[in-house]
Amino acid sequence: MIKKGLKVKVLNGKNKNKEGEVIEVDRPKYRAKVKDLNIIKKHVKSTKEKKGGIFDKENFIHMSNLKIIDDKNRKKESKVK
Repeated sequence: MIKKGLKVKVLNGKNKNKEGEVIEVDRPKYRAKVKDLNIIKKHVKSTKEKKGGIFDKENFIHMSNLKIIDDKNRKKESKVK
């Protein structure tokens, strides 16, 4: 089960084979946000309190395209090679 704070690897898409940490999970839609991956441009209108502009932010990735990485298993694999 993918949870916030876990390290994951992207299996498909433009960020294939990249790794990152899960920062948000949307269970009903079965999606997760990974830190510094799947970056999109968000256009924000300026208000009295905040200045507008174009901002970069992470977008959701479907959980079927993510694989949990266990650091303990990676260390064992590297010793075998």
